[in-house]
Amino acid sequence: MLPVYDLKTPDGKVGLNACLERLRATTSAGGDVAETVADILAEVRAHGDEALARYVQKFSNPSFTQDRLRVSADELAGAAGQVDADLLDAIKMAIAQVRAYQQHVMPKDVAPVTIGGAELGLKFTAVDSVGLCVPGGTAVLVSTLIMLAVPAIVAGVDPGRISVAHPLPTRRSEDTDGPEDISPIVLAAAHLLGIDKVYRVGGAEAVGALAFGTKTVEAVDFIAGPGNVYGQLAKAQVAGTVGIDGFYGPSEIVTIADESADPVRIAADLIAQAEHDPGKCFLVVWSREVLERIVAEVKNQLGDRKRRDAIVRALENESCAVLVKGIDEAAAVANLFAGEHVNLAVADPDALLGKVRHAGEVFIGDTTPVAAGDYYAGPSHCLPTGTTARFTSGVSVYTFLKRTGTVAYRDGMPALAVEHVARMAEAEGLDGHAHSARVRG
Repeated sequence: MLPVYDLKTPDGKVGLNACLERLRATTSAGGDVAETVADILAEVRAHGDEALARYVQKFSNPSFTQDRLRVSADELAGAAGQVDADLLDAIKMAIAQVRAYQQHVMPKDVAPVTIGGAELGLKFTAVDSVGLCVPGGTAVLVSTLIMLAVPAIVAGVDPGRISVAHPLPTRRSEDTDGPEDISPIVLAAAHLLGIDKVYRVGGAEAVGALAFGTKTVEAVDFIAGPGNVYGQLAKAQVAGTVGIDGFYGPSEIVTIADESADPVRIAADLIAQAEHDPGKCFLVVWSREVLERIVAEVKNQLGDRKRRDAIVRALENESCAVLVKGIDEAAAVANLFAGEHVNLAVADPDALLGKVRHAGEVFIGDTTPVAAGDYYAGPSHCLPTGTTARFTSGVSVYTFLKRTGTVAYRDGMPALAVEHVARMAEAEGLDGHAHSARVRG
């Protein structure tokens, strides 16, 4: 079921390298995909609401009209009454958990330090407005709304300046429209968070609308959120017009497992990621017996899953197992994958944690399900994919904050500082800079 790459063999190394290349290629896809994204963005920029309605008609509901692009205030206010009370309680608790964690990690302005007569500081300020892309074509991802909106609000973004783009369910065939509307669960969560701008649009077209603005959709300063390759490449193409969070594509898990790992738990985590359709699962072990036990348990659990076909496709076509020499090589392979979720299912996970340098989020021990991070624990589940955790991070309050340095020569610049600045400026041929320092000496 899982392709196996044994790194003790040349073929295994070739197979692993090819897998890594496919992962990296998703973050910078060119050719037809990039051209399609550029065309969508140009269409939205030129035709606004009309273009957005056409895309909704194409992908979700042929009878959709422009007047339905924005969810009304009454729909938002009434959504909670359509949601099961126990589920609503779970949503409220998830919001509280994420808020408590984000408040804990919220940075404070750096106390000034005096160096060479200058009082130097650092302050944090939130971006003014944010657009959140919440996927919804094939699943009701209310958790993603929470994991994006709560960090933004804690960072200091006014909920009234937060816009949510969430698509109608994808049409299941050419002959049926599928469900009529986006889920009241998502609308109820938005209302609980104080967000009143929710738009029925998704993908690259949503990114374009949030970046450029339309008659209905307000332009924002920063766009965040996961999605398919079209939405993620659209964010890359509008970067500069707006700020963006990172490349948050199809879900991934990297699990390092040893003889102590519970195959039932590991198999459940692999299946949970694979059901994202597509999901990508990477299992790193140094015991073929451990590998066989986990694969057998995956097959055992598959019969109960609603998305069985999607899970099998993901495991066979998007995933692999890697056989390594030992724990050090396992950590090295995990760092190559730089996975969105990294699960340390080993006897001493805390020792291994220090060796894992590149990961969106780390789950310590096989007692910690990745699903807890997806829904509830506290850190956002909006995380880098496609090996981009090598150089970027997941969503948190930091995502929505800007750092601004401060400089104050309250008693004027010391003579030595004036001379040093002037000499360096003159060496660069910028005598105006030199003069601006000397007039303060």
